Amino acid sequence: MDAFTAGLLQRIRTTETDLMRARETGDDFLADVEQGELDDLHRLAAEHGVEVGALTS
Repeated sequence: MDAFTAGLLQRIRTTETDLMRARETGDDFLADVEQGELDDLHRLAAEHGVEVGALTS
């Protein structure tokens, strides 16, 4: 796995965790921000052929 892929997958994992925390604490604004970031990361992964399906639950 190259550095780009590893970094992208790590950012996705971190963003998923941050999104979950925002939802758990009821911070709707932060949840929206994190969801937007996650959507962008998934788009970037798709554009570069990076499989992320195993990460999301």
